[in-house]
Amino acid sequence: MKQRPMVVLLIACGLACGSALHLGASPQPQTASGASNENADRDAMQKIRKAVVGDKSLSTYAHNVKIIAQNGRVTLRGPVRSETEKKAVADMAAAVVGADNVTNELTIEPAKQ
Repeated sequence: MKQRPMVVLLIACGLACGSALHLGASPQPQTASGASNENADRDAMQKIRKAVVGDKSLSTYAHNVKIIAQNGRVTLRGPVRSETEKKAVADMAAAVVGADNVTNELTIEPAKQ
């Protein structure tokens, strides 16, 4: 019987500590790639991906770039085949979220000969 008050105390403390974590602003949910899970960010990623994949003049590399949207900003990562492709993908992203909201981290990896 002496252990019972300790168990109740531990449970009460656990509940109080757990609920204290939820008092502040809840963190924004993210996907595994670090992208936001907000509707506007998901929509932006979908629109950019559709534009990139729909452009058949781009290489497979360009079609597979990583597009990360978070809080209205987009980061582009991965290799493309040329400076022209790098600019084309960045322009497609800028058309969706605005040029000031695009961080272009694409790298150029020419085809091996």
